[in-house]
Amino acid sequence: MSYRVAELVNSDASLISRRCWSSQAVYELEKRAIFGRAWLFLGHESQITKPGDFVQAYMCETPIILCRGHDGNVHANINSCTHRGLPVCRADHGNAKRFICPYHSWSYSIEGDLVSIPQEKELRTQPDKSQLGLKRVPRVESWRGMIFGSFDEAIIPLEDYLGDMRFYLDAFFERFPGGIEFMGAPHRWQINANWKLPVENQLGDVNHGAFLHAAIIPREAQDTIAELGYSVVTAPGHGATFRLMPEGSPVDEMAWGMEAMGSLLGGQEVQEYLREVQAQAAQRVGDIRSRMKGLTYGIYPNLSFLWSNTSFKVSHPRGPGKVEYWSWAVVPADAPDSVKKILRTNYSSFFGPAGILEQEDSEVWSQQFLGSKIDFADDRPYFYGLGLGEEGPHADLPGMVSVTANEHYARQFFIRWRDELQAVEDVA
Repeated sequence: MSYRVAELVNSDASLISRRCWSSQAVYELEKRAIFGRAWLFLGHESQITKPGDFVQAYMCETPIILCRGHDGNVHANINSCTHRGLPVCRADHGNAKRFICPYHSWSYSIEGDLVSIPQEKELRTQPDKSQLGLKRVPRVESWRGMIFGSFDEAIIPLEDYLGDMRFYLDAFFERFPGGIEFMGAPHRWQINANWKLPVENQLGDVNHGAFLHAAIIPREAQDTIAELGYSVVTAPGHGATFRLMPEGSPVDEMAWGMEAMGSLLGGQEVQEYLREVQAQAAQRVGDIRSRMKGLTYGIYPNLSFLWSNTSFKVSHPRGPGKVEYWSWAVVPADAPDSVKKILRTNYSSFFGPAGILEQEDSEVWSQQFLGSKIDFADDRPYFYGLGLGEEGPHADLPGMVSVTANEHYARQFFIRWRDELQAVEDVA
């Protein structure tokens, strides 16, 4: 490209070029520098409990089959036949004995090994099938049931990659004795937007709620966020926003899930369940985390988590101006089925492609991409300087901490983004 990455993001990331969002050349660098080297979320172990269970996933634009093998291990392979490249799995999820290419019927085991070539019986020379299996994702690791893969064999272990974000994630995961489960297949839809804006939105941008979503979110809720809210960056690209409720707050004000629509209208059974979870929270996660009411979390580069509406989301790039957004509803694994059904509505009432808030978000993300590629505006970069330098350490919370209006979560994302792209821009 005719400009350098250093020209796109200034030293403190308070100014971000519009080209970061709209340039095809930048996107090609992102694929190599970020998606070729990071830990990327593939799925949850609750989705593949039995041998042969599989779900499809993506690592950037590369299709992946995530499957539970006969050996009990999780296997991740690129969904592309080694003969002519066709996908060997066409279902989004299910249980399989083999993955078979429809073109010439090459057959692969659920672990990804090539098992049979129908044409070879007619040949004198037999191909070495042990060298022709599906290409494996070289690194696959799991934490709290969350399965990640990386194309970088030398990447640091997943727990080290997550680092102090585990402190904030465990405020949710460890609340529930049986852990969590992903309830059903993900919603998937395409948006004419750059993949980074949904990530930024969920990484820490909680202050648009009372404006963009004014029909649903009252100003009083935003005032509470301003009063009790924290924005934390544990490492560049990782972040959490949450309210820290005062000691002695009523249980219904602290309990996870209690403020969501499904729980408010769901009746006594679900509300008593949520109160019981909160009654055990201090014992399970400690006092300070028992008082956390999460808002939005982000794991670099493209995994997001909505606490109150219990949804994990992945922003899958499809070019600089298109993203395929995947969104799962999450529930406590050991909750009664009747409670799970109600808790799922905490997600579906507002999020997913038909959710009221999700539609409003999707519209502004699309409008931001249009604003990023208009003519004669390259000399006016976006301003990311709100709260510059105001973040700092906290006695009880790991990471750099500030108020939720501070945009340090986005600046730190772009500092990491810039540094990673610079590392490959001169590599052929």
